[in-house]
Amino acid sequence: MDFPKLTAMLTLLITSVLLLSILAVAFYFWQKSSNDAQQHELPPPNPQGLFEPTVATERMKPAPQLDGYSEVLQSAKEGDKTTLLEARQINPKIYNDVLDTLVKNAPSAPNLLSLVSYVTRHELPVNATLANAFIDSWRQAPDRVNTGKMLHIAALTDDASAYRTAAELVLSFWREKKIPDLQANELQALLTGEFWVLSSGTRSSGAGFLLKRTLASARRELEATTN
Repeated sequence: MDFPKLTAMLTLLITSVLLLSILAVAFYFWQKSSNDAQQHELPPPNPQGLFEPTVATERMKPAPQLDGYSEVLQSAKEGDKTTLLEARQINPKIYNDVLDTLVKNAPSAPNLLSLVSYVTRHELPVNATLANAFIDSWRQAPDRVNTGKMLHIAALTDDASAYRTAAELVLSFWREKKIPDLQANELQALLTGEFWVLSSGTRSSGAGFLLKRTLASARRELEATTN
């Protein structure tokens, strides 16, 4: 037996086996790393056309004009009170504009009183413009009936500060005897009764707390006058 030749063959065989093993291990790790890389790839972005709107371009679009706004406002300038109902149906946001216009174009106290009656009869919102205009009108004729209406309109604003201002104004006029036909107990009943027209949230607010203090002080003053 030729031992040198046999040894060479065994060496070649062992070397081949080792080389194949190394190649197999290398191929395994290469394939594993390739799969991991594919798993961590980000998904492709959604295709978007060149002229498709984006969020930014949508925000840049001008606000659409409200249908019928100009016509309703023009009718309000002519004194048409039904525009208040139309404004609420078109868009509540323009209601205040229409009401402001009607107040501005009320030429006299009777016209303003008619507007107030229309608003209250249809249970429509009262804004600061209408309330302030009616308070100014009340100053010209501060009798018992108009005082009750003025306090009611102030309360319908659902603004505690506005109602407090109206209440203090009435008390000031009453102290100066500018409302001679209004008795102390009647005024107390008016102030307390209209307070409950305010919403619960308004009554429990910080401004509502100050209003309660004002009304409590007024009650003590009026009760002392009655007694």
